[in-house]
Amino acid sequence: MILDSLPAAFAGPPLWDWHADAAWAYQVTSVGERVDQVEWLADRVRAGIVGRRDGNWAHDLHVPEARVIDRELTYDAGGEPSVSAAGAIVSYVQRVTITVTPA
Repeated sequence: MILDSLPAAFAGPPLWDWHADAAWAYQVTSVGERVDQVEWLADRVRAGIVGRRDGNWAHDLHVPEARVIDRELTYDAGGEPSVSAAGAIVSYVQRVTITVTPA
């Protein structure tokens, strides 16, 4: 898996205002040799970041001096991995947004 922080546009309170909520977007690209490999990895990303158990997040995300208040899977390749021209590399793209508020 490859994890990338996506560029963001900021609006609202200034960044130095510790009373404001903040949201960050990330892209997770699962890479493998076969479709079943990348779909399995994508399932793990889904379960690990936005998975729920009994109405709560399945896994805690620890952000220093902040509390995670929302997680959203904003893009999922929808079971259609991208195969390279050579057919040797398969990738599956997912994007998530994590929103935090000061602790």
